[in-house]
Amino acid sequence: MEHKFAINLHHVHLSLKGNAGPIDILHSVDLQITQGSSCALVGPSGSGKSSLLMVMAGLEQATSGRVTVLGEDISAMSEAELARFRRGRVGVVFQSFHLIPSMTALQNVATALELAGQPDPFERARAKLADLGLAHRSDHFPKQMSGGEQQRVALARALAPNPKLVFADEPTGNLDATNGASIVDSLFTLTREQAETTLILVTHDIQLAQRCDRIIDLRDGKICESNSA
Repeated sequence: MEHKFAINLHHVHLSLKGNAGPIDILHSVDLQITQGSSCALVGPSGSGKSSLLMVMAGLEQATSGRVTVLGEDISAMSEAELARFRRGRVGVVFQSFHLIPSMTALQNVATALELAGQPDPFERARAKLADLGLAHRSDHFPKQMSGGEQQRVALARALAPNPKLVFADEPTGNLDATNGASIVDSLFTLTREQAETTLILVTHDIQLAQRCDRIIDLRDGKICESNSA
């Protein structure tokens, strides 16, 4: 069944425990994101961009409100249920690469495919690494690769299962301008090649944000603007 909205948030609040008590992060957020679109979350540091992304990705549970992702209400799911829901459907790319240091590039990507229960994980992983210009790095470990190469492996890992949702949290934050531009180009190209894949990214880079179909501006945990780019 196809859904018009990949993401549908209704009165979502998020509070996290702090040393002096609960800290309110998100305040009654209502948001709908169309399936197959690209969306940038922008705003000053501390505005709640990454927290909102984590809630939509099922990596952080909202304190209250309803979070519907790909037609399923994930608001009350347990950690195990959320993990099963994300598997094969949600890909995440972080600013820090989060590769497994004891695994080669090929193994890092193939593991994601194995967890998603997809056939021929090593063959598919090798093909995705080749798509990102990393065929020659398949048997290298993360410490043997540059930051740009590690981020491309992380991107390959996120995209290899052909997820319906791709989240990217400051994916170029640890890279120089040249490598950052290459990662962004690959991110947009590969997500658009995957039918009906929705891309949601957090960025401070307004030029990057303007490449998306829509820009959502957060301030103090609230959406203050939501415009087409």
